[in-house]
Parts: sequence; structure tokens; C-alpha cells
Amino acid sequence: MAQIDQSENTGVPSEVDSYHSLFPLEPVPPPNRLQKTSNFSYITSCYKAVNSKDDLPYCLRRVHALVFSYDFHAGAETMFSRHFNDPTADSYFTKRKWGQHEPPPPRQHAGLLPESLIWAYIVQLSSALRTIHTAGLACRVMDPSKILITGKTRLRVNCVGVFDVLTFDNSQTNHVTLMPQYQQADLISLGKVVLALACNSLAGIQRENLQKAMELVSINYSSDLKNLILYLLTEQSRLRSVNDIMPMIGARFYTQLDASQMRNDVIEEDLAKEVQNGRLFRLLAKLGTINERPEFQKDRTWSETGDRYLLKLFRDHLFHQVTEAGTPWIDLSHIVSCLNKLDAGVPEKINLVSRDEKSVLVVTYLDLKRCFDSTFQELQQAAATGPL
Repeated sequence: MAQIDQSENTGVPSEVDSYHSLFPLEPVPPPNRLQKTSNFSYITSCYKAVNSKDDLPYCLRRVHALVFSYDFHAGAETMFSRHFNDPTADSYFTKRKWGQHEPPPPRQHAGLLPESLIWAYIVQLSSALRTIHTAGLACRVMDPSKILITGKTRLRVNCVGVFDVLTFDNSQTNHVTLMPQYQQADLISLGKVVLALACNSLAGIQRENLQKAMELVSINYSSDLKNLILYLLTEQSRLRSVNDIMPMIGARFYTQLDASQMRNDVIEEDLAKEVQNGRLFRLLAKLGTINERPEFQKDRTWSETGDRYLLKLFRDHLFHQVTEAGTPWIDLSHIVSCLNKLDAGVPEKINLVSRDEKSVLVVTYLDLKRCFDSTFQELQQAAATGPL
């Protein structure tokens, strides 16, 4: 729901094609300080925007001249911002001045990421590359600044397709011939991402630091992780495939599968709760259209008579009860329980007391449900036919 004050952000347009309500997802530099990005060699900016056709939010990646529209994931952050935003993490690879002592190498859980997390990332990123390569395409943006993290460990690759547009050459008759080359570059980029994660530093993937970085990996991580990085970064006599690293992942794949299934179970449980919440909300919304309606078909007493009066007393029973001392009695479990009984139409009896406490009506939830359904249906029919 984030929005900007348009009067204070005149550089952000109010609409772009069929998108409106633009909100910057990255800091917007002033016009005189626009810089080209290291990834695309173009000036870029990123916004959340709402599509007027389906009212859903999207991520707009603007390459000044072009705008790319992607799925929007609220609260996502880049791998760079989560894992590589600490300048002190590069200290192990920083050149020392004469007389300075080299700090001790970082360790797992003490400056380095746990290996289980790195394998979780490897499984997801290799799966993404496998899907892309199987389709005869290339990713070309396997970079920490273009990998999104949602939740704890869920990864998504951002900005795919941008390079295909920016580097499109009309003179090239067969674009498919370049795909093997791009796919090999994807695997090298994956190796660099994994090595950077293992070192917890982007400085570790610089050519002059590779040997030191691999020594750090050998000391702190398994030989499987080391071999995977070497395989991805070392030139091979044949074309490599993302499927080649599956044996190196091995049984760790089942660990990630189990974690995914457990997460699905948790999400399904939460979804079941939200389904129930949605059902109760619909009940309250319908009840709100009936209670206290000032006039219906020129009858000002409509909401205070007949079935509507019972529903008004039921509303008071839900929300307006008081204790013996006269203070509000608020019990959410009471509200949920009564709404569920109304929705189910149970034969249980309920005492509805008038506001002046001079009369008590004893009805069943089944009676209330009949009143509720018939009254709301009456409103719907009137709404469908329009004014008389």
C-alpha cells in the first residue's frame, strides 16, 4: 500500500502506460547524478506500480528508454543487500600496509554463512538455470544484485530478458547459435555467486583473490562445495550442463525437498485459517449492509422491523455486551463462535435482549440464518433491478 506524495516527487510520473501509483523501490538519484549501472551499462530505476487492468501491483524496471514489467514481491530484498552490504566483510581480502598483521580467517557461524544455507541457495539457483536452459534460453543476470530473497531463504531471479532486448541485433540471422555461449556464462556466474556466498564477500571472486578464497572454502566447507565451485569456474574441454552439478548436490537435495514440504504444510495451515477468516468477513460484510440501513424502498423503519430487528439484536449480542459493572465485554472467541454458529445454522437457542432490556427474544441460530439469508437476498434483488 506504499504511496508517495506526488507534489514532493515531481520526477516520478503519475502514470506510465496502463500503470499508476508508482513508488520507487530503489533510491531515485537527482537528474544531474544519474549513473549507468554495472550490470546493464544503462541508467536504470525501479518502481512498484499498479496495473489499471487487473489492479495488481507489479515491479517496473526502467532502462531509460524502455520499461520492463515483472511480478511484484512485497518485502523482497536482493542477495547483495542481505549478504554483501557489510564493508568490513571484505577485510580478509584487503591488501595490508607494511607492518599490519593479517586478521585470522573467518569461520562458519563466525563471519561465514552456514553451509546448509549455501546449499539451499545452490539448489534453487541451479533449478532456475535448469528451467531456463531447458527452454533453450539463457539467464544472463546471475548476480547478487539481481537475485531476490523473500522470506528466509526463497530466491527469485530478477531482470531476466533485459539483456536479450538490449543486445538484440537485427543483423544476426540465427540468435540461437549464441545460446550455448550465454549458458556457459550463466554457469560461471553461478560459480561466482556461490564462491562469494562461501567467502561472505564479493572481494573473494576478484581474480587476484581467487586462490585465497578457495583456501578459505577448503578450510571451512565440505569437499563437495569446493568441487562444485571449481567445476563451475574452471574451463572445461566440453560444454558444461547445469545437470552436471546434480551429483555434487547429492542427498542435500532431499534436505531442501523436506524443508520445502514442511514450509508448504505451514503455508497450507495458515491458508486454511485465512479461508475461515474470509468466510467470517463475508458474513460481517453482509450483516453490515443490513444493520442500521436508514431507508429501504422508501421505508425508514425497514431495518428496525421484522427479521431485520432480530439481526440488529444479534449484532448487539455480538459486539455490544457489557459486564455487570457496565464496562464493555470484549471476547473475540465469543464473536467468532457466534458467527460460525450463524453460518452453520445450528439449532442451538440464543437469548436476544432489547436495548431497553424490557424484552427477551429466544431464537435459534437456524432461525437467524433464515432471516439473514432472506434479508440479504432481498437487498441483492433490489440492487440488481435498480431504482423503482
